[in-house]
Amino acid sequence: MDRTLAADLARLPALLDATRGAAADALATLDARPVVPPAGKPHDPEPLPEHAAGTDAALAAFRDRWEPRLSASAGPRYLGFVTGGATPAALAGDWLTAVHDQNSNSALDGGGQDLERETVGWLRDLFGLSSAHSGTFVSGATMSNTTGLAIAREWLGERLGVSPAEDGAAALGPVRVLSGAPHSSIAKALSVLGLGRNSLVRVPTLPGREAVDPAALERALADTPGPAVVVANAGTVNTVDFDDLRAIETLRERHDFWLHTDAAFGAFAALSPEHAHLADGLDTSDSVCVDLHKWLNVPYDSAVQFTRRRDLQARVFQNSAAYLGPLGDHPDLVHLTPENSHRLRALAAWFTLRAYGRQGHREIVERDIACARALGVALESDPAFTVLAPVRLNVVCFTLAEAPTPERLTALREAVATEVFVTPTVYGGTAALRAAFSNWRTTQADVRRAAEALGAAAREIA
Repeated sequence: MDRTLAADLARLPALLDATRGAAADALATLDARPVVPPAGKPHDPEPLPEHAAGTDAALAAFRDRWEPRLSASAGPRYLGFVTGGATPAALAGDWLTAVHDQNSNSALDGGGQDLERETVGWLRDLFGLSSAHSGTFVSGATMSNTTGLAIAREWLGERLGVSPAEDGAAALGPVRVLSGAPHSSIAKALSVLGLGRNSLVRVPTLPGREAVDPAALERALADTPGPAVVVANAGTVNTVDFDDLRAIETLRERHDFWLHTDAAFGAFAALSPEHAHLADGLDTSDSVCVDLHKWLNVPYDSAVQFTRRRDLQARVFQNSAAYLGPLGDHPDLVHLTPENSHRLRALAAWFTLRAYGRQGHREIVERDIACARALGVALESDPAFTVLAPVRLNVVCFTLAEAPTPERLTALREAVATEVFVTPTVYGGTAALRAAFSNWRTTQADVRRAAEALGAAAREIA
């Protein structure tokens, strides 16, 4: 064994203590650090070290060279994208994930699979899904949507008497995927799956909404020869709008389609009695996407996909090799996603669900919703801003009241970046900004700091 590697092994407890100290320092300063550090001159890449220096030296180099440039994305005022943090229990679970280093895909080493299945059962219960849905962990919403649409592709083949998994996507002929306001990952998934971005058909939405118009969807289905795929939204990115899943389900009485619901963070509305109606009908979906490194507050990367047709899922993703487990009625996880290597992502989710339960995560969801409402009220009362849509759940979509050009919004974003981070978007043809609340640390004090920083910056650039 390399002498430095052997020395690190002998000192492993001390090295882990040093790493724990660095982690504790980083978390203790989250509130005070710049949310996004000022852009500096990029580092020139260093050459690969020729000789061993050991973990102490690597840790020191990281803290000096890279840590100051990292954003405080785990903190309470990182409101860009829809980014959660990591609850204490989720962080503990993620550390232990690396410690035990499981590839949890095979029944030959089954503990990881069993833990994942237990965690998926808890999540299914959390989101109000029935036992008809089976689920598997994946890396994020994009992979969850891709997996769900891959199963939908095989369902289309079943309806047409072919198997895209065996014969290729071309065996299907033209495919239509209908959606009102699909997330960008849907088009990406269709490209990956060989169905093509052009198979995505935008269906008109309700006036002033991002929710699909059920009557327009029915007309589009009537114009679609043969079976189709419908992608519904349970929480759009810009305004957290929800398609009427019950109304979409009734269309199945007259039309043949697979219903995939992108509920990346909107599924968490089910945790709040006041907002659960928004996700009503989620269980009627044939496949569902939920992102966990958003509102469950587990570390990247983590998401879950659910489906009612695990048999089709296994037909798509089955992997035949002597060292892999059998398919059977309960196929190993290796047969259910594109990944052969599958870290035990479920452990962080298991930890946070076991530690805080339904009520603890309901509190996080409801506190974030209250914070989003408070920021919406603050911006509505400030003449410098216009709030572009109702605050339905946890996202505030807003812009400058005067001259909301992309350039001015970029200037605003950059001016407040050390205090609060928001992301750009376009809503109804207007350049805008989004503040998304999904971090377990965020409080009303953070809302006040964010609102004050945005207001001061808006007056400055005016």
